[in-house]
Amino acid sequence: MIKIFDLKKINALHSEDIAEALNRAARSGWYIRGEETARFEAEYAAYTGTRCCVGCGNGLDALTLIMRSYMEMGAMAGGDEVIVPANTYIASMLAVTRCGLKPVPVEPRIDTLQIDDSLIEQYITPRTRAVMAVHMYGRCAYTGRMGDICRRHGLKLIEDNAQAHGCEYRGRKTGSLGHAAAHSFYPTKNLGALGDAGAVTTDDGELAECVRTLANYGSARRYVFDMAGVNSRMDEIQAAVLSAKLKRLDENNAARRRNARYYMEHASNRLITLPTAEYAENSVFHIFPVLSKERDRLRRYLEENGVQTDIHYPIPPHKQKCYRALANLSLPITEQIHREELSLPVNQSLETHEIETITRLLNDFR
Repeated sequence: MIKIFDLKKINALHSEDIAEALNRAARSGWYIRGEETARFEAEYAAYTGTRCCVGCGNGLDALTLIMRSYMEMGAMAGGDEVIVPANTYIASMLAVTRCGLKPVPVEPRIDTLQIDDSLIEQYITPRTRAVMAVHMYGRCAYTGRMGDICRRHGLKLIEDNAQAHGCEYRGRKTGSLGHAAAHSFYPTKNLGALGDAGAVTTDDGELAECVRTLANYGSARRYVFDMAGVNSRMDEIQAAVLSAKLKRLDENNAARRRNARYYMEHASNRLITLPTAEYAENSVFHIFPVLSKERDRLRRYLEENGVQTDIHYPIPPHKQKCYRALANLSLPITEQIHREELSLPVNQSLETHEIETITRLLNDFR
């Protein structure tokens, strides 16, 4: 079986560095908020091109902590609105509603699968405080037009960079394009830990300090609690592993792009829509998304022929029971994507013959 995410093979590419990192962290005798976390925060801030990086427990917490911090700082208040892509993963929406804010879903473009920047402005109201750019599937969602809209309307631009570590827009890394960015290091991500972990990057020192305080129970000084915070801290083992793997992130992303390029140059089937050249231009291919009206049949066919796939994601947020108040929204493009999307293996552990096999199967599908 060709797996979509073979974590054993992916991590084997870093086996010596990971082993050394684990041993170093274990021997240190300090497992929370220590030197490994401080090292990774400095390295990742430098990598993304931001002044600050704050490690936390996971990507959902990172997004939540950004908005909670803006509320503590007076930039947002309960009931304020945050524009989000309608086809995002549920975590983007959960972070908004966890803070007592209102998500406003906006349709994506069918060719890029990212929020349609031509629609954003019509959804801005007096209660709008932020736009969330979710770099879905590893493709940059940010556009110059989006940045201009946020500047003209005085809105915060928050990046959900859970799937796009190392992606770039005109020479700048995602995670540095907005006012703040949330990162997930879930094991399947382009930069994956050996468990849950997340981070916030920003150039705003005040925001970073607020995030760090909130993530430590609301305490900046031991046993003094100025805010009602949470417990969301990156542990030393995850930080050590992430530092080890960060060294080869660009190399691994390049391998993903090569695999994606092979699909795009050699796969051709009228029943399957592949990413366009424009899509590929600004993508690190967390997954390789194709669209097909025969999605479910295609998935069964690939599975029967030894290829594991996934669906990102089968049910859009506005059709989930937890957001039933949004169920009547008219979002046809979002619903088409969630009905037709299929994720193919593309990660750096794939061998040439595996990519060739998958491509042949795509071409033979009838």
